[in-house]
Amino acid sequence: MHDLDWPRAWGGPLPRGVMRATPGDFQVREQLNFTPDRAGVHVLVKIRKRGVNTEWVARRLAALAGVKRHAIGYAGLKDRHAVTEQWFSVDLSGREEPGWRRLECEEITVLEVTRHTRKLRQGAVAANAFQVTLRGVTGDTGTLEARLQCIADEGVPNYFGEQRFGRDNLERARAMFRGEIKVRDRFKRGIYLSAARALLFNRVLARRVEAGAWNRILPGDALILHGSNSFFVCEEKDALQERLQIGDIHPSGPLWGRGELPCKGDAAALENTALAGDGLWRKGLEEAGLKQQRRSLRVIPREMTWHMPSAQVLRMRFILPAGSYATAVLREVVAAGSGTL
Repeated sequence: MHDLDWPRAWGGPLPRGVMRATPGDFQVREQLNFTPDRAGVHVLVKIRKRGVNTEWVARRLAALAGVKRHAIGYAGLKDRHAVTEQWFSVDLSGREEPGWRRLECEEITVLEVTRHTRKLRQGAVAANAFQVTLRGVTGDTGTLEARLQCIADEGVPNYFGEQRFGRDNLERARAMFRGEIKVRDRFKRGIYLSAARALLFNRVLARRVEAGAWNRILPGDALILHGSNSFFVCEEKDALQERLQIGDIHPSGPLWGRGELPCKGDAAALENTALAGDGLWRKGLEEAGLKQQRRSLRVIPREMTWHMPSAQVLRMRFILPAGSYATAVLREVVAAGSGTL
């Protein structure tokens, strides 16, 4: 259904390693894009979770507070097979505040509690800070240092990670687009639509990687401003090379929906070729009411550091903007398997 081995930017052969030998080997700290105002009916609860998904925690919070599930908000989904820190909001309008420590168990630790005037909405994340430990690192490690430095300096293809596709999200999306199933649950429908969009984006990005153009400007490119959803169409690429080099702008790819592709020329020709066989997916997303948007084709990790605390163990720290996946970085470092050693 989708290519698990999207082309890599920095070549091979790759060393081998094991990711997520334990949940603690993959740690994520969420950074919100606002400062809580410490007032209002919404309680913000910062939680460290281990080995459980975001929705499971949200339902536990609702049960403890005695509210409906829709009274709970969060800014983004966090990986189940990890130790993650993230914020939740609980609308306590007209209700007494419970003892939040009662939520604590083997999987959940309450880190902080404050107030805010608004519900926490999806997308209110500025960035995520990662600490990843890879174990059993073997193979061609001689070029590892140079590879890591290239990634720190120039970034990696901004692929959607496997978390976006799940076990059967694309299969369910295809069945939905064919009219074989009806999905009334808004949450599940959104997941399936997002997976379909991610598939098309990754296919365009894969074609750019194969062409050596994921991190350079093509004539007619829609260039996205760093840290923004705003973009403009490139008319004179030579004048923009410095901005590209310092990471102020990035080439972008399509998040498919209604409307014309904004890119022109060579960039548009590449995208149309890459998606020529995907009529079902494009039509399904358009009929679902989604509109054309853009996403950066590359992501450059911030504050990236690495070291090997012992033989065959690599520990990395870096920060990625909201919506980018640590696995997009890691797949350029090692050919990683998951599970216990």
